[in-house]
Order: sequence, then structure tokens, then C-alpha cells
Amino acid sequence: MPVSLRLKLSLMMFLNYVVWGAWYVTIGTYLTSTLKFSGTQAGAVFGTVALACMISPFFVGLVADRYFSTEKVLAAVHLIGAVLLYAVTRVTSFPAVYTIMLVYCLCYFPTIALTNSLTLRNLNNIGNEFPLIRVFGTLGWIFIGVIVGNMGIETTATPFLLAAGASVVMALFSLTLPHTPPAERVEHASIGKLLGFDALVMLKQQSYLVFVIASVLACIPLTFYFSFTNAYLNDVGVVNAAGKMTLGQASEVGMMIAMPFIFRRVTLKGILVMGLAAWAVRYALLAYGNPGPGMWMFYIAIVLHGVCYDFFFMTGQLYTDQEAPVHLRSTAQGLITFLTYGVGMFIGSMLSGTAVDYFTTTTGGAITRNWTGFWLSSSIGSFAIMLLLVIFFRDHSKVEQQKTEEAAVTG
Repeated sequence: MPVSLRLKLSLMMFLNYVVWGAWYVTIGTYLTSTLKFSGTQAGAVFGTVALACMISPFFVGLVADRYFSTEKVLAAVHLIGAVLLYAVTRVTSFPAVYTIMLVYCLCYFPTIALTNSLTLRNLNNIGNEFPLIRVFGTLGWIFIGVIVGNMGIETTATPFLLAAGASVVMALFSLTLPHTPPAERVEHASIGKLLGFDALVMLKQQSYLVFVIASVLACIPLTFYFSFTNAYLNDVGVVNAAGKMTLGQASEVGMMIAMPFIFRRVTLKGILVMGLAAWAVRYALLAYGNPGPGMWMFYIAIVLHGVCYDFFFMTGQLYTDQEAPVHLRSTAQGLITFLTYGVGMFIGSMLSGTAVDYFTTTTGGAITRNWTGFWLSSSIGSFAIMLLLVIFFRDHSKVEQQKTEEAAVTG
């Protein structure tokens, strides 16, 4: 791969995840601490991410597959997103915040599938090259997380403004990316094909169906972590929680670099099972850790993020790519995003907010939360999903290190 192409794809990932990481970690803290939203309201706002993933990535992936070049779609949605990020800093009511965040998420979350698809279509050695490019997304998340933590702005609207600025930069940079035209142009197609339902054919494969079910279920406890970990750490008195949480992305960097080595030696099933086991352990550590003698539990729980994310979700993206027909790869990425970040995280967002309120008591105006019970429920759920995969997932293949001949020619 030419060095210039590698640099462009890496910078694309960096900028795209700077935008996301700027506001995603601290939004729960901002909503509950500053705007005084209830756990249910905060969970509902966080659920706009999932609603967007159920609506937009599938269709934008379809558009990029069949009608418009991927880099132009990326530029358009990021420019619109910048305006919406600024707008959310100007409102404080639940209906206004909810509405703006929903529209924003409809713009942003297609970019996860689209940046993956654009990268994969420009690679020949996926197993070796993709992790080393995708890792720059994690570096972008770390970069902005450290800035937010050191600035001490976790309870303010400033992270949204940082994300808006990064969105403008990403929109302009997208126009310099490799031209990635639609893989298939369709002039006359059935309604089902236009809606992308042709990608559902992948669910006829038993192991892939089990993987999808496990992915949807895993996103429920996953949402507990993303929605309320920062609020939890701040609540129990951890200093610079946002900065410390970037250690999770730092571990992700190390794991991504190691992934090509792991792909050559461990089966898909083994990697996925280890990822889910790590989620169960991390939640148990959060349940029993504390900012004093038990601080080491918090650090391990955070550092486990590399195994949790890369072993399950990034591996799942590559598994999806190698199982999808070549002309449906963007749509397939949109499908798995729809089912996981969409259906799974929407259910998780609703349940996480409800769970926070369930484990919350108010005495004389003072709010007390039983965080131990909250995190143990996530740990037990993750362990049960791991058992599902152990029993029913039958694919013992490995992640492909090379594209098939057909994919190499098309990409």
C-alpha cells in the first residue's frame, strides 16, 4: 500500500473518532450533573445513538454502495453534524436536547460503517493492514479524551464545541480521500433491495446468525458501561475520570497492533469468547472497586477495554466483511451496525437508565446510588451471553488475512 494512502486512511480514522470521543464519554455526566436529568432521561438521550444506528447507517451504507461515492457522503454528514453539535450547546430542556441529539446521531453514526467500508475497499491484506489503520481511530479518541479530562470540562457543554470544530475539519478532509465509487449501480430495483434487505441473506448462515444474536445482546450491558461509567467514577470521587478512561483506548491500541498475530493463531470463536469473558470480568471489577485501596480494580477494568472491544466488535466487523458478498459489503457493515449499535444499544440505553433509577434512593434530597448492584447485573448478563456463544457458535475458521480474488479485483 502506498504510504500516502495509508496516511490518509489513518488520519480519516483519527479525525472521525475525535468527533465521537469528544462528547460520548462525558455526555452522561453533563446531563445528570449539569442539566439535572434523571437516569431515565439521560438514558433516553444516550439512546439517540442507538435509534440513529437503527435508521441511518443501513440506508447511508446502501447509498454509498449504489449511488454516491463514500468520501462525498462522509463530507456531507460531517458538515451537517457540526451545525447540530453547536446547536445542542444552546439548549437545556430534555425535549430540545433529545431532538437535536437524535438528528445529530442520524448524521454521525453512518460514518462508522462508511469509514470501515472505505478503508476495506482500498486494502488487499485486510487482516494485517486494517487493524494498523483502525488503531488511529483509537488514538484520536485518546487524544480528545486527554484534552477533555485535563481541561476539567466534563460537566460542561464545551466537549460538544470541540466535536463541532473537529467535524468541520473532517468534512473538508473527506474530500481529499481516495475516490470510492459505488460498488453496484442500480436503476431498477425492488423495494426490498433498495432498503438493503438483500444483506439479510447472511443470516441464513447459522454461525453468523448466532454471532449477530450474541452481538445484539452484548450491546445491552455494553451500553451500561458507555452511558454511566464516567458519571459513576465522578460520583465515587475519582479525579480526572475522563483522562483515566483513555487508558482503555491506550490498551486498545496495543491490542490492535497485536491483532494480526492473534488472527493467525486463534479461531474466530476463541477470539469472540475471550472478548465476552473480558466484559464479564470488567463489570465485576467496577462493582467492587473504589477510589482508595480498590483503585487498582478500576484501572484493570478500564485497561480491559482493548480486549473487550477488539476481540469482539472489531473482529466482528472483519468477520462480517469476509462473510458478505463483495457488492454488499458497505450494506453489510450497515446491517451489523444497525443490529448492534442500533437495536442492542437502544434496548441497553433504556435498560441502563431504568437500572440507574432502580438502584437509586433519595433521602432528604440526597441521592444515593447502589453502583455495585448496577455493575453486577451487567457482569452476569455478559457471562450468560458468553455461554450462548460457547454452545451454539460452530464456525472454527480464522479471520482471513487476504481478500478473496473477487474482492481484491473489486476493491
